[in-house]
Amino acid sequence: MKNEKQLQTIRLLRKSALIVLSVIGILLLAFSLFSGSEAYGGGLAGIVKNSPNSLPWIVLVMAIFIAWRRDIWGGFLITIFGGVITYFFNFTGGNFFLITFVVCLLIVFLGLVVLFSGLALKNLAAHNKV
Repeated sequence: MKNEKQLQTIRLLRKSALIVLSVIGILLLAFSLFSGSEAYGGGLAGIVKNSPNSLPWIVLVMAIFIAWRRDIWGGFLITIFGGVITYFFNFTGGNFFLITFVVCLLIVFLGLVVLFSGLALKNLAAHNKV
């Protein structure tokens, strides 16, 4: 009974983290596509010319998709991606914005939640089979 309750809690935590990551990933992808397009003339041509700005967020969305299928690998990829973008966006340039730092750390934290919940589910499944 106790293991079943733990299993439900871990699954809920994993699913919640993946949903929040999916929302963040889609919003950041949309923002990166549209935010600089007016500098290129706006419209569809501006979005296409600005599309290289969205490449990091496409990688995040792909890692989130992997995490929905394989939570351990996906959580690992999301955590590594979050660490890289935290360094790149906050410590390589002259600008430091608190909101960017918080969003980057949120991606790292949620990646760790997915990773460790996947490991816990695997561990509980192994104990239940024995």
